Amino acid sequence: MKKIVRSVFIGLLFINLSFASAQLKPGFDAAEYAGLLTLRFDSLAIGYQVHVTPSLSYKLLYQSPEVGLFNKCDFWLRNDNVVIINIRGTINKTESWLENFYSAMIPATGQLQLNDSTLFNYKLAERTDAYIHVGWTIGIAHLAPIIVSELNKLYKSGYKEVIIFGHSQGGAIAYLTRSYLQYLPATQLPKDIIYKTYCSAAPKPGNLYYAYDFDFITRDGWALRVVNTADWVPETPLTVQTLSDMNQANPVVDYKNSIQSMSWLVRMYVNSAYKKMDRTADKGVKYYQKYLGNMVFKQVKKTLPQLKEPAYAPSNYYLPAGTQVVLMADSAYYQNFKFTGKNVFVNHMYEPYLYLLNKYYPANQFVGQKKAIDN
Repeated sequence: MKKIVRSVFIGLLFINLSFASAQLKPGFDAAEYAGLLTLRFDSLAIGYQVHVTPSLSYKLLYQSPEVGLFNKCDFWLRNDNVVIINIRGTINKTESWLENFYSAMIPATGQLQLNDSTLFNYKLAERTDAYIHVGWTIGIAHLAPIIVSELNKLYKSGYKEVIIFGHSQGGAIAYLTRSYLQYLPATQLPKDIIYKTYCSAAPKPGNLYYAYDFDFITRDGWALRVVNTADWVPETPLTVQTLSDMNQANPVVDYKNSIQSMSWLVRMYVNSAYKKMDRTADKGVKYYQKYLGNMVFKQVKKTLPQLKEPAYAPSNYYLPAGTQVVLMADSAYYQNFKFTGKNVFVNHMYEPYLYLLNKYYPANQFVGQKKAIDN
């Protein structure tokens, strides 16, 4: 009899978890974002809790090992049963920085040969002319098996609402994580999981057609890009636009036909100017592929010796993605966070973002408290 009662109780608990009303809502939630900023990577023990406001608290469920170029992620459980995937940003390791500098583009659908026995097949966008950052793709390639495995375990326990979060490099990988999960077949991961994404202080992840795809799959406010206007990191990577980066229907691409009705003198001038501009832009892309592709790869290979160099896309046209949330730096901000010429990350860390968040969302005073709990 006790076994029957226990089975019924567990079944009811599972149903309650599985069919409870959705906690995640689209759009920017300042308290939600503040809570994510408190989830630091401090080598915490499993069972560690974070309390942000009286209504929000988090428990650490899982920490991944360091993989790839020192990539790492945590899984947290919020007290309303929302799962948080927290992706670590750049750390003070040469390999971690190389991941950022390795910024040649590759197609958003393809393969990466990670080692002699591991081929990472990925799809991060529908269009064949969608391109992404190769370094951060290596990051998600190493983290993806861990993330998918943990999500499947949590799904079986009834957890179907997930926030994907990252700051800085972690924000860049958060973009690619969301795209990767979108296009996984249902045989690898259930399709009824609800995702919300916060890319905090994130660099630009890919080209225009990747950004279109990302914004489409997260439409109506399900992915936020939070930017401090004093922070230079969201301005990166370096970018250049060529005629081949444009839609073919654009008359600029087929400018020769567009100027046919003009006088021969105007045609000669326009034709000469366009050729010079296009050659300059193409040369810029080739330079980026050489220095931020081939040459950086040689350094990456010292850490990942079996990684095969991929074929690079003919582009270096980076754009931001996600619904942008602007935290405007003002004179008072600059009094608190002063650039001395050497402290180049003064505007990029968690503290300036929390400062501006409190300034523009004063109804929510986000003071985080951390407590280690007994297991």
